[in-house]
Amino acid sequence: MTEERPARSAGRTPAVVRLLVLATFVVILNETIMLNAIPRLMESLHVTQQSAQWVSTAFMLTMAAVIPMTGWFLQRFTTRQAYMVAMTVFIAGTVISAIAPTFLALLLGRIVQASGTAVMMPLLMTTLMTVVPEEDRGRVMGNVMLAISVAPALGPTVSGFILQVGSWRLLFVVVLPIAALITVFGLRKMTNIGEPQVTSIDWFSVVVAALGMGGVVYGLSLFGENEIGLGIGIAAAGAILVAVFAFRQVKLQRTDSPLLDLRTLGHRTFRISLALASIGFLSMLGAMFLLPLYLQNLRHLSPLLTGLLLIPGGLAMGLLGPTFGKVFDRFGGRPLVVPGAIGALLSLAGFTMFSLTMPYWQILALHIVLMISLAAMFTPTFTIGMGALPAHLYSHGSSMLGSLQQLAGAFGTALTVTVLSTRSTQLVSEGATVEAAQLGGMRVAFGVMVAFAVVTLVLTFMLPNRAETSEGSPAVAH
Repeated sequence: MTEERPARSAGRTPAVVRLLVLATFVVILNETIMLNAIPRLMESLHVTQQSAQWVSTAFMLTMAAVIPMTGWFLQRFTTRQAYMVAMTVFIAGTVISAIAPTFLALLLGRIVQASGTAVMMPLLMTTLMTVVPEEDRGRVMGNVMLAISVAPALGPTVSGFILQVGSWRLLFVVVLPIAALITVFGLRKMTNIGEPQVTSIDWFSVVVAALGMGGVVYGLSLFGENEIGLGIGIAAAGAILVAVFAFRQVKLQRTDSPLLDLRTLGHRTFRISLALASIGFLSMLGAMFLLPLYLQNLRHLSPLLTGLLLIPGGLAMGLLGPTFGKVFDRFGGRPLVVPGAIGALLSLAGFTMFSLTMPYWQILALHIVLMISLAAMFTPTFTIGMGALPAHLYSHGSSMLGSLQQLAGAFGTALTVTVLSTRSTQLVSEGATVEAAQLGGMRVAFGVMVAFAVVTLVLTFMLPNRAETSEGSPAVAH
């Protein structure tokens, strides 16, 4: 097959990247589109808060389980083939979710949706690193942040508008024709980047990765349902399976056939960027889960008003992404990531002071600061981390980055629910009202995220100002 590449002219984003950004924005938007619908879902399908949050947690867990396969998948198939498969699977999951008669059927639809979504971010990142010259990556990565970070941030806002005029099913009905049009248009314009390689896949690794990652998060989620003993057991079993997966990959690297090449972790800069991106996404998803619950259940706002209150933060994140990219190209990452980490820490600390009378302008301001701070961190973090890898590890690096980011998001959501539920139950048993107990649980949950934000701040000082492409050989042996 003849390799086709868009023109690598500085200052212009290649057409294939623009197409992938658009498609990735639409599919990743669905990752958080159900967060605002959880109160409505609890009422419609008669499920508990702990069960309802699985429409988002299952989505992220599926992505975390499927993304490790994308390193192999993107090497095995052409860009157009990968795009077609991903969007077709996503559309099928959207149809299942829209017509789901039960909560379990809805979960199935979300899992299918996520399977298609999982391919898009690694496909986008790998293509970007291949076709965009190094001196222009910051600017292009800033635009890519629209899809990777702003789409999840806008999910609750978009759903707020839709829920105001219809049921939760309308969330999927609206997305369906948009996804179909983007698929058809994309296939007409998409060009192939690179040459496919015929490689085998280790299905044992696939199964172990899925069970291990799923077990860790599911075990943690059981804490919120007072199944602490069972939760510890399942989480521990999941952690053991993750370790088995890692050892299996090291063994497969000797024949250059790992499902997920852990030699990426031999690059110190990539390891730091991986931790920063994961913890940052955990904080964002945790806040996005708690805020709609607080605004709707405790402040009694409608989904529409909730969405309107949260939209400025998402828009600010999107509008400033390209600007942060240009700043990175000129000055490097440190002038962005350090202030970004400080801003995220302060805003999350502000959320720990939630009350039933906190002015809405304060909530709005805290949310905007959090979103802008995370945007300032994400753009240089992704660019520096991926830039530290050799070209042949781009697909595996983007797969690992996406997988751990989603796992951290699922972990963050489950941890948030666990802390919220445990603390609320404790306060009710001590005689507090239901509202006061839930408010206390939210404060503690945000306090946990503050602890993660402190870790993030420490890591930002370890991240180099620019990608160190001359790093030594990966520490993980072939």
